[in-house]
Amino acid sequence: MIVAGSGLVLAVETSCDETAVAVVEGGRRIVASIVASQVALHASTGGIVPEVAARAHLRWIVPVFEEARAAAGIDDWSTVDGVAVTYGPGLAGSLLVGINFAKTLAWVHGRPLIPVNHLEGHIYAAWLLDPGEPSRPEPAFPLVALVVSGGHTFLVEMAGHLSYRLLGQTVDDAAGEAFDKVGRLLGLPYPGGPAIMAAAAAATRRDAVFPRAWLGDSFDFSFSGLKTAARRSIEALRRDHGELEPQVVSELAHGFQESVVDVLATKTGLAAERSGAQCIVLGGGVAANAVLRDRIAGRAAALGIPLVVPRPGLCTDNAAMIGAAGFQRIRAGSRADLALDARPSLKLVE
Repeated sequence: MIVAGSGLVLAVETSCDETAVAVVEGGRRIVASIVASQVALHASTGGIVPEVAARAHLRWIVPVFEEARAAAGIDDWSTVDGVAVTYGPGLAGSLLVGINFAKTLAWVHGRPLIPVNHLEGHIYAAWLLDPGEPSRPEPAFPLVALVVSGGHTFLVEMAGHLSYRLLGQTVDDAAGEAFDKVGRLLGLPYPGGPAIMAAAAAATRRDAVFPRAWLGDSFDFSFSGLKTAARRSIEALRRDHGELEPQVVSELAHGFQESVVDVLATKTGLAAERSGAQCIVLGGGVAANAVLRDRIAGRAAALGIPLVVPRPGLCTDNAAMIGAAGFQRIRAGSRADLALDARPSLKLVE
């Protein structure tokens, strides 16, 4: 039986195009996690339309909450230690739906309102345990965390909980955005990340080579030049040969993916080595890419340290990761009042 003080957090996540509510115990154990995806809704436009996303959140937030609450068996709200909610970064309209819903829950039931940065949620997904999953050690500090998603790509060092030192970040486009745009250029379905991974796996020839932006000795990233190189290659092939054959698409997808993965894995491994990290954490939607996971796992193994990466469903946006981070925020004394507002451009490290 769950009782008050057991670290039960109800979490709400609506930063982009996933309507999610979860209940997490002790910052680790998922009690319930419900996600309503909008991927099919935005597929026809090849990307997210903010106004459409916000309206969809309004449609789904109550049913998703009721399903999560019922699955967790929450009838007595005194057992809930806090209501955690993403307040940034993200789409303003989407964020406001979740924030106002969480405010209402906290006010009606007299529970603390806990503000959570969406980006630290992606990091704390590495702490999560599924229902029935055997316990395992928590990620060891100090650690290096790589977060790679549609809107963000960065490396941080953590000496302890909620302690972040920025090592590097994208200077232009995020890796996930690059996957989406190049996928669209190749005529692949949205979202581009899974589609490019599947196409690349089918490549029988791997002759396509794209540039890597190493940016000297820094841990920063850049994918704008890679996108431009991919666009020029695709346009030149179409001029010369017309519609691209499936095998050509696969070869180009493989070359593009290799460029992104090579830079991400190399810089992450080097950052972990130089910082003396005891662990590497990988998070964000692009962390669901199997090639990236395998490549960074190899880097971690060479250093003799573990890689902790959530299962794919916890890499993409979900509320369980907000519950895990929210638990740490409660322990640190973080509280918000009903004036909490959306911060679409919120950074992890100010």
